[in-house]
Amino acid sequence: MKRGTQGEYRYVGQGEARYRAFLPLPLPPNPPLRIDAKLLELLGDADRSLGRLDIISDLIPNPKMYLRQMVFKEALLSSQIEGTQSTFSDVLMFETSLGRPPNDDVKEVSNYIEAQTEGIRRIKEGDPITLRLLNDLHAILLRSGRGNNRQPGEVRSSQNWIGGTMPSDAVYTPPPHTEIGPMINELEKFIHDVPDRTPPLIKAALAHLQFESIHPYLDGNGRLGRMLISLILLRERAFSSPVLYLSLYFKKNRDIYYSHLQSVRETGDWESWLVFFLRGIVETAEHTVDAIKRIRSLFVADQERIRQDHSKSSATLRLFELLQRQPLVTPVIAQKEMRVTKVTALKAIKRLQEASILSLAMVRGRSTFYLYDRYVEILQEGAEPLPR
Repeated sequence: MKRGTQGEYRYVGQGEARYRAFLPLPLPPNPPLRIDAKLLELLGDADRSLGRLDIISDLIPNPKMYLRQMVFKEALLSSQIEGTQSTFSDVLMFETSLGRPPNDDVKEVSNYIEAQTEGIRRIKEGDPITLRLLNDLHAILLRSGRGNNRQPGEVRSSQNWIGGTMPSDAVYTPPPHTEIGPMINELEKFIHDVPDRTPPLIKAALAHLQFESIHPYLDGNGRLGRMLISLILLRERAFSSPVLYLSLYFKKNRDIYYSHLQSVRETGDWESWLVFFLRGIVETAEHTVDAIKRIRSLFVADQERIRQDHSKSSATLRLFELLQRQPLVTPVIAQKEMRVTKVTALKAIKRLQEASILSLAMVRGRSTFYLYDRYVEILQEGAEPLPR
């Protein structure tokens, strides 16, 4: 349904610097959403997909280990949408804690991992989704690397824009900073079902787009807005563990994604955005279910291979368990995490190499890296950087 422009265009400034900013209307849409048979069927498909994902995620031998890898991947994909060129291997290298991140791209992804992890923790502890929470996560997101001078943790105090060199020639210019407070307040009310309750999937879809239209920060709005989706679904108990993230879908359909954001502002066609969003839920859930099945089969087969070889020690099994949460290791890391001698760690690594579970990844300085490559191959599907 096309409702017309979903906000007010307001001219700001004088002369050549004059520009037109967009002030979005508060949620929910007016007239209300029209849930026709197609949309209703998609809502049902999305709900069932989330239910299947929730059930099968419990089949992973250690769900917490897998969840951490999913947070890694989401951090990488969401950052890649914004142009980050980091790879999954770059993130794994940094997570070995062998020093500072090599570049700003990896810093951005690392910050995202910590922000997402903090957000999940606080939602599970009962924190509401408020500006305070978003500010805290934004402070983590931008605390180092690019954007660390762009008011981390604070709502912007100046105008921002998307595309172009200035607000007057921008593709999209969000509302002036003086208007942000009331808009965020209205968004909070919507998220907290004031005055009326909104189904979780619809709420997440609408709130994400509204957040992107408000663009309350100087930098990091896209990443934080996508993080908001998973936090809303987690708080609404759409799943018990946050193993579904839409950044891979948005990355694969980046032009369509951005087109929908602008189309809703200009035409008010929220239903088309919902169709796109719900298809993303279904596609992503199905992809994640398939990945979990393949990972579980891999873990079971490799563990059985280790157990059948009676020459394998308990240290070998402990190393295998370590690889499920940290698939890139060095002898030093294995020794430290397993609390064994260097000789024992090296023997365990050698045995897993002989079993074709570990492979030599690289030698960097004095450090030799070993990779659980078949596991990483599944994890990094779709995580190649976008062309510049």
